[in-house]
Amino acid sequence: MSTPPAGTTQKRLFSRNDYLAPLPIPTGEEPCDVLNTIWRKNEVFVDIGNYSIGAAVMVIWPMVVLFAFMGYLFRNDQDDAHIFAIMTTCIIGIPTLFLIQGLFREVPLPVRFNRQRREVCVPQGDDEYWIVPWESVTAAATQHSSVSQAGRATMGLLIIGFENPDPLAKDDNKHFSFGFNCGGGTTAMALWECIRSYMEIGPQAVPKAAALNAGESLRFYIDYMRDKAKTRGWILTLLWDGVFGVFIFNAPLAQYLQRKKLYPPPDLTYPAIIEWSKPLPPEQWAKRSAALETAIAKREAELAVQTAQASEDKP
Repeated sequence: MSTPPAGTTQKRLFSRNDYLAPLPIPTGEEPCDVLNTIWRKNEVFVDIGNYSIGAAVMVIWPMVVLFAFMGYLFRNDQDDAHIFAIMTTCIIGIPTLFLIQGLFREVPLPVRFNRQRREVCVPQGDDEYWIVPWESVTAAATQHSSVSQAGRATMGLLIIGFENPDPLAKDDNKHFSFGFNCGGGTTAMALWECIRSYMEIGPQAVPKAAALNAGESLRFYIDYMRDKAKTRGWILTLLWDGVFGVFIFNAPLAQYLQRKKLYPPPDLTYPAIIEWSKPLPPEQWAKRSAALETAIAKREAELAVQTAQASEDKP
């Protein structure tokens, strides 16, 4: 599956695609795990998961708040109340059923990125997995906008793709990809940098694994607000994470369900992958290809020029 070279950007009137890999060159963004995708991290590998019950809660809960307010307004009008009840059931009830169903389903296995071997293990089922070269992984940040009477709405994804290394694989088993609903653009680049920086720089360059311990969600949320207050200040933190986060998005409930479901996060138990995940002596570590070395050096030079120009433009 061919893609434009990394660093290429395609812009249209209502869309934008940023191609990030292959080859995985720096994006210029700081690594930021905005969706808690890092489930397990050590010196050998990082497990990246794509399961977010918490995000579903934070999408549904604002609608619950909105429809509760509208129900209060329609409480004395019986005709409108019946229509409102049907509309509420369809708009909130159906997504809530999917959310409840997700709570009873098994969590999908994570994709494991092994930095010492520079390979990726992509689970495909109970007894099947792919081992894919790191430098063959594709990544793109895609963003689409729509315009309506309510204004402009923008949505985006980070899409990471893998190719089946088996040349005899059937057409429906040649490609695998997963997407992260992170908004596209720089946010998607920052999320991709968590993986790229881990593989190319090391575990110290990326955030810690998501705090997934069950229980103490309130304590976790308070600690989270304290960390945000260091950069935003307490007024903005209390307004956004305290008022909007608690009452509009119900972040404590979202975090509780996320951590309850992912404690402990699922592991890869294939016997061969357990062996594959063990540390190697440094002299046996795989090296970057010459093509990637050249591409990274070129990209770092471009970023250095951009940083210098930005500094000169500042008053």
